[in-house]
Amino acid sequence: RSVSTSIPSALELDRRAYRRGRQRRSVLIAIGSTLAFAVIVWATVINTEGWSKVQQSFFDPATALEALPKVWDGFLVNLTVLGISLFTVGGAALLIALLRTLRGPVFFPVRAIAAGYTDLFRGLPFIIVLYLVGFGLPTIVGERIDELFLGVLAVTLTYSAYVAEVIRAGIESVHPSQRLAARALGLGYVQTLRRVVLPQALRKMTPALMNDFISMQKD
Repeated sequence: RSVSTSIPSALELDRRAYRRGRQRRSVLIAIGSTLAFAVIVWATVINTEGWSKVQQSFFDPATALEALPKVWDGFLVNLTVLGISLFTVGGAALLIALLRTLRGPVFFPVRAIAAGYTDLFRGLPFIIVLYLVGFGLPTIVGERIDELFLGVLAVTLTYSAYVAEVIRAGIESVHPSQRLAARALGLGYVQTLRRVVLPQALRKMTPALMNDFISMQKD
């Protein structure tokens, strides 16, 4: 069985040689620029009198190793607060978003309260909420409160406002004809939200929700 082989033309060989040359040139430029950057960093940062003090204060391996158990305990607390807050923030944010999407003049007070809540806690820095909850609430009740509960409460108060706006935007991004079609088929308000609106809104909300999840984990 014969196998046909094609021989590249001289023009194609020149093109391949030109591409290989460009690739080698790009690699050499990248290596050179990296070395130049390293020399600049060494000359301006590392090779200075203050670098040893900075290294001793912030980059000391012995100090980092000594603090590792406490850092690990804090990391476990962080994961616990995050795991619980996923459910509390999700439930509270969904409720606030649904309250803000209620239609009709009779629901105006509810919409106003939900809007005021989101505007207030989106405008407050999280560290302020953490101080108010962590120090203010035990002072009000006059007794010590578990720090895990206080952490979850502070995260829920702040991030339910952010996530509620994401959910509300996702709900309102669904075209009104979808709701009208669902109601025409005999679905109620809750059924329309659960079966028609929220499944479509979830796909649009996912990128923004991931951003809020990462920010919540860091906070």
